[in-house]
Amino acid sequence: MCGMATLKAEGLKAEGLGAAGRRFGPGDAGWLAAHAANASAEALVAAVLQDGAWGRVAVVSSFGAESAVLLDIVAEVNRAAPVLFVDTGRLFPETLVYARDLAAHLGLADVRWISPDMDEVARVDPKALRWSYDPDGCCAVRKVAPLARALEGFDTWISGRKRFQADTRAQLAKVEADGGRLKVNPLADWSAAMLAGRAAERRLPPHPLVAEGYPSIGCMPCTTRVQPGEDPRAGRWRGWDKTECGIHAPPGSEPAF
Repeated sequence: MCGMATLKAEGLKAEGLGAAGRRFGPGDAGWLAAHAANASAEALVAAVLQDGAWGRVAVVSSFGAESAVLLDIVAEVNRAAPVLFVDTGRLFPETLVYARDLAAHLGLADVRWISPDMDEVARVDPKALRWSYDPDGCCAVRKVAPLARALEGFDTWISGRKRFQADTRAQLAKVEADGGRLKVNPLADWSAAMLAGRAAERRLPPHPLVAEGYPSIGCMPCTTRVQPGEDPRAGRWRGWDKTECGIHAPPGSEPAF
């Protein structure tokens, strides 16, 4: 399928790349990543949301410390774009309030709150302590599985990951293969300074926990404050050999022990 596509660098139009319901492969992602490498985040988001060749598109957001910039860019293109937000049941109360406030501020019209299967949660985490001895298993039932179900109706999804966030993301491409879907990372090459500049320019409301020392915010039990000089994600799953919840973990990743 990759060879059939043409992408106009100046307009980022992925012509003939596929239709809704089509499956994308590594070749498609690699080809698009190469052609979108120097594209601005704004141009890439506009192309993905406006060009039907990308199929059915969703935005996935944690409404975390750095979420506002991507969602602002999305809102400038299409406020009705589906935004998937997984409420794991263990998020900070501040995050839940922030999700509603930021969505209202940006005028996002289709934010979908995704919840875990509570019967499954009751089966594998009856005391809500699985995070303490099996964080991968906790993430799997509370976050990874719910998002996988929510994404079943989409061909492409947009993520807010950046290369500077962690060593594991240093080589992040702007377009990746994700099973039979495409995963787009428009902000992959943005720095923390660029994010701060855009947020200030657009007067975007910050997550309230950022000012309290949380540059990366996940679930309450597995998120701690980050000390000066630490990796921005050092406060996530502190003490475990774990850097990703599982949604973005590369195939074949080892469990956290």
